[in-house]
Amino acid sequence: MEAAALIILLVVVIGGLLVLSSSIRVVQQFEHGIVFRFGQVQRGGQLRPGAVRAPGLTAIVPVIERMQKVSRQTITMDVPGQDGITQDNVSVRVDAVVYFRVIDPVKAIVNVHNYGYAVSQIAQTSLRSVIGQADMQELLGERAKINAQLRTIIDEITEGPWGIKIERVEIKDVSLPEGMKRSMARQAEAERERRARIITADGEFQASKRLAAAGEIMSQDPAALQLRLLQTVVEVSAEKNSTLVMPLPVEVLRFFDRAVGGARQAADETARQEGKPGLAERLAKAEEELAKAAETHPTLGSPEDVPPVIGLDEPKRDDSASLGAPEAQDDQQRGITGAGSREAPGGEQPPPQR
Repeated sequence: MEAAALIILLVVVIGGLLVLSSSIRVVQQFEHGIVFRFGQVQRGGQLRPGAVRAPGLTAIVPVIERMQKVSRQTITMDVPGQDGITQDNVSVRVDAVVYFRVIDPVKAIVNVHNYGYAVSQIAQTSLRSVIGQADMQELLGERAKINAQLRTIIDEITEGPWGIKIERVEIKDVSLPEGMKRSMARQAEAERERRARIITADGEFQASKRLAAAGEIMSQDPAALQLRLLQTVVEVSAEKNSTLVMPLPVEVLRFFDRAVGGARQAADETARQEGKPGLAERLAKAEEELAKAAETHPTLGSPEDVPPVIGLDEPKRDDSASLGAPEAQDDQQRGITGAGSREAPGGEQPPPQR
């Protein structure tokens, strides 16, 4: 009898230990425990007292109550790459990452089945929608704007009904077609070439203004030009070249120009004082005679028929002709030969004897 009582006592103790172990739960610091009593967490439309257990050691009634733990840590979830066409008709593939956490464990358990999978699907559909509403330039250069837009769309769906807070959405990569990449590379290269040419032209423009100012200053003092010339010679000789090219100063050319111009003016003045036509007058008279000769002699039979150019062609004179009559001397001064004084039949001048 005592043995039977001992066995019964042992069974009761073991059963009590099993019931106690099944009723005691440990809720971690990052978790909340949701207790369902007869499958209910709410009563009369309101949350039942004791339905949500705080972190620590807690107990439930075996068989009557059931606890489900919900993590409140921030969950990182990759969004698979989504293919889409942007607003400017460019095919792209975009993938992203979503950071979210549960702020209402009751809604996350009761209102949605597998809230992680639900958030993943919402993120994929929202990403495709945003791709269709944006253009390629926004996807590449304004990612902060796209991220904020994605976060607003997803959080509006999940926070109220599901008790899930979307903390952050980031686009990881935007994949473009190879043809578009080559086109963008050519565009970037052309843009860099344009900027390089503009910078070079701007430098040339600034240098030209500096050179013009320096030339204006040096032109006021001829000694400055000579000093600059000597400085150039020193710079060239410092390179230890075997050949030194010495530029001719501009003042030397101007000296020769003034000398030649003065001699020409003196010759014209002397001829004018002696009653002889100057060079300009002889050239004008020669052109006039050539025009008359072209009108009176449309065709020339031989070289002897070419009339002399008065003022340019000087006849060959011998000693007897130089001592002839005053008429011959007057003709010689006008550039006409002695034989040219005879008149040919018909009133035309015979060709001169050359």
